[in-house]
Amino acid sequence: MKHTIRTLYVFLAIALSFTVPSCQRNSNTDGVKLEFSSDTVMFDTVFTTITSSTRSFTVRNTTGSPAEVDIVLAGGKQSYYSINVDGVAGTEFRNVEIPAHDSIFVFVKVNINPTDQSLPYLVSDSVMFYQKAHSQSVQLVAFGQDAHFIIPNAGSASMPYRIIAHEHEHVHWTNDKPWVIYGWAVVDSLGKLTIDPGTKVYVHHGGGIWVYRYGNIHINGTLDEPVTITGDRLEPFFANDYAQWNALWINESSEDNLIENAIISNASYGIHLEALEEYTGNKTVINNSVIHNNQEMGIRAEGANLEMNNCQVSNNGKYSLALMVGDFTLNHVTVANYFTQSSRKTPAVALTNNFTKTEVMDGEAFNLSYVGDANAVFNNCIIYGPLENEFATGTKEEAELNYTFRNCLVKKDSINNSHFVNCINTNPKFIATYKQNYNIEESSPAVDAGMEGLGITTDILGRQRNGIPDIGAYEYYPVPEEKRARQ
Repeated sequence: MKHTIRTLYVFLAIALSFTVPSCQRNSNTDGVKLEFSSDTVMFDTVFTTITSSTRSFTVRNTTGSPAEVDIVLAGGKQSYYSINVDGVAGTEFRNVEIPAHDSIFVFVKVNINPTDQSLPYLVSDSVMFYQKAHSQSVQLVAFGQDAHFIIPNAGSASMPYRIIAHEHEHVHWTNDKPWVIYGWAVVDSLGKLTIDPGTKVYVHHGGGIWVYRYGNIHINGTLDEPVTITGDRLEPFFANDYAQWNALWINESSEDNLIENAIISNASYGIHLEALEEYTGNKTVINNSVIHNNQEMGIRAEGANLEMNNCQVSNNGKYSLALMVGDFTLNHVTVANYFTQSSRKTPAVALTNNFTKTEVMDGEAFNLSYVGDANAVFNNCIIYGPLENEFATGTKEEAELNYTFRNCLVKKDSINNSHFVNCINTNPKFIATYKQNYNIEESSPAVDAGMEGLGITTDILGRQRNGIPDIGAYEYYPVPEEKRARQ
């Protein structure tokens, strides 16, 4: 674990952050660097009734000169918090003097109702300390709604984590209450996490689930009770925030991983599959799942063995699927990339036999290139979006790049070669892309255009695949069934 944390990728080195005012306050001194007894005040009691709780921290001036500082509760009068500075209550304190080699106390109270469904699961704010030359802050964090909370107890400011399943430990997450992750929830080597049907998992900014090498995860959702993994900001304003958390990060495993009937959204990377040290050949199998609305990629796979059946991967800021070195089998997968948050220039699906990653060792960053065979088979899949080419490859001569599309609908300028068997390039006629409803219309060219013999008898919604199967995750059914989509 320690070696890996020292070599985290740059994209993972995202510090937990909070919104703070950008204005600077004036004071009568150039300012001194203050020291705080804690940089975060954590109200770590799970509230079950309406209650308030008080914590405190000290602000020290260790220099030989007095400090004059403005102290502000960032959330102001609308905050769930209130502060008291040396016996005086308020939200803003001007020209507070801290004598040389002296300190002051700041008391913080939070008042929340954990049964209030409009509350976020983690209620955050900050106390700002403004001087003329600079500003500093202390973060405030409390639990909102009642839930199981995973709070970090190890790591660094940029990578806080908690081991939730130790070596040879099998942990179950049940659906009795939501699970809220602050930082990274780590499944250690030879540990296992099983997530039960209907479980809701909410991840705070910058965090995620990390299945460390030789660890294992089973997400056991069902059609009627899918497992949901998304950000912890539930207010409607944050619905279009597609980078609320980091990733479900899975390293090489000692046995197959299973993701069944899951809905994963609003992350930087929905799923990141990566072999840290070796390619074990063990699969990650994803069935009947939706990975959508992610800022960077839906699935980023590096040196992985991935199998997907009846899945929808949609609306991701760059690639929906980035498949880089490994073995990949996709059956009845709908990849539809109509991302609208920014102008996307990368194809929906990329397949390469090489990749480059940045590693940080002893504080210094290195770009390392990896080359290895890539083998991919796509059966009865749709790959579509607004770009002229939604599938692209990248290859280096030192390794093989093998891929075959059978009975697929692929938006690509040329599908007249041996890589494409019985494939078409035409509008799939989705029901409503703006609603992310990727069911197909009756007149869709995907209807009755699939290949038989895959052994997949139902679609992503559990509907029977009749006769010749349709291409994609959704089998065509007339109204009102066609209005259903996995969201």
